[in-house]
Amino acid sequence: MPTTIRQRRTILAAVCIALMAVIASVSGLNVAQPELSTAFGASQTQVLWIINVYTITLAALLLPLGALGDRWGRKPMLLAGLATFGVASAAAGLATSPEILLGARFLSGVGAAMIMPVTLAVITSTFPEDERAKAIGVWSGVAGGGGILGMFLSAALVDLASWRWLFVLPVVLVVVAGAMTLRSVPNSRQESAHGFDLVGALSSMVAVVGLVYFLQEGPASGWTTPTTLASALVGVAAAAGFVARELRTTAPLLDVRLFRQRGLARGSVSLLVVFGVLAGIFVVLFPFFEAVLGWSGLRSTLALMPMALLMMAASGLAPRLAAGIGRHATMATGIALAGAGLVLMATSVSVSGGYLSILPGMLAMGLGLGLTMTPATEAITSALPQEQQGVGSALNDVTREFGTALGVALLGALVTTGYRNAISPRLHTLPSPVADTARQGIANALTAAHEAGPQAQALTHAARAAFITGWQHAMWAGTAVMAALLVFVLVLGARREGSVVAVAGAGAIAEAGNESSASEDLVGELR
Repeated sequence: MPTTIRQRRTILAAVCIALMAVIASVSGLNVAQPELSTAFGASQTQVLWIINVYTITLAALLLPLGALGDRWGRKPMLLAGLATFGVASAAAGLATSPEILLGARFLSGVGAAMIMPVTLAVITSTFPEDERAKAIGVWSGVAGGGGILGMFLSAALVDLASWRWLFVLPVVLVVVAGAMTLRSVPNSRQESAHGFDLVGALSSMVAVVGLVYFLQEGPASGWTTPTTLASALVGVAAAAGFVARELRTTAPLLDVRLFRQRGLARGSVSLLVVFGVLAGIFVVLFPFFEAVLGWSGLRSTLALMPMALLMMAASGLAPRLAAGIGRHATMATGIALAGAGLVLMATSVSVSGGYLSILPGMLAMGLGLGLTMTPATEAITSALPQEQQGVGSALNDVTREFGTALGVALLGALVTTGYRNAISPRLHTLPSPVADTARQGIANALTAAHEAGPQAQALTHAARAAFITGWQHAMWAGTAVMAALLVFVLVLGARREGSVVAVAGAGAIAEAGNESSASEDLVGELR
């Protein structure tokens, strides 16, 4: 373990820069949605897939690659992930078709899944216990607000050059992070007498892809269409198979009995929902700024800065608040504030009201999400032994990225469907080619307005009003999800956790032969 504060700060900077590259690529393409639609003639649904294929791949591979990082060595895994990620990002910037861009984004997701779990594992295995919460707070701030800062730089590149240049940012970050990792990040690994759980890894990947596809295609194609239903059945069956496999095998990829511990379960579900809502809101905000208000990408990203800065500040404040009022109370307060922000954004948004109509809701969301992220992350990592922090960090990350994929899929699809249903009745007087283009999304409608002749102004107004309708559908859906999360957290925290921890950990405690400290022993084991 590094012995000086300076060494630990250098390590923290290295892994946070690597994390910034991953997070910026999750959100960076949001600023270029209109440009992608125009460059490739893509519909809003296709643009959502270009954005989300990266997140789906990342979510699907986080858990198995986190486990491999534990076995192979965290530093080699981080360096290999940075190399893969950098090459894929460069390929995405040079893409000549949607198919090439999709392939590059997929490969970027593979590299990101090698990077992300290692960054948190390095922190939890390097920092002493009395410094760990603060370091996790910095990491959480980068994971939450850093994506918006990355979008700011991406937007500047899009406005000054083209959407292709936004891939320069992750390449630069990868080079810096790679150099710092080679020089300062220590290596650590976990010795295991058991083989790798390949069946569990495959079933977890199929479950993620099936469920995300179901949520993304359901609102657009119909919840009862054969393809949608098949993806749901495959996802649920794979998830059930994963749980059954992990309960039976002697060397599980993830011991699902771990979730009997209420603190860890609460932290995992909170991160899943919080990052899902946050990612879904980003997908909605950029078309609102750029297409409804007519702003540039750079100005749109500047409009997110108050929310981002408040989120990062709240992430740093959360450990001190949790020390005073408790981790559970801090999380519940943050969730309630974020839900209130969604209500404000659903009820006050309007074309005429502009930015000021949604700013109060954005600020409430930033404060609430920041207060929720750090204690939720610490609840997960503190439940695991130091030698298994790679898988534990992957569990933390997979809840974030799976939530992100679900949020983009569900809220993005709700906006698209709400927009299409609202604008379709207003297109009957337009020529069919113009009407068909306008149905694909607001960016397509504004482009088609140039060919609508005297009806151009009416089409523009109808498209913007239809987008507001889709916006409200997404915000109310997010509100419902946050309300359910608040109830879950309050109910789960209503009873004392001590007895639950003791019961859930009884099997592991008995095997260790240490029954005298049952309230403090680990619950289950990640291998």
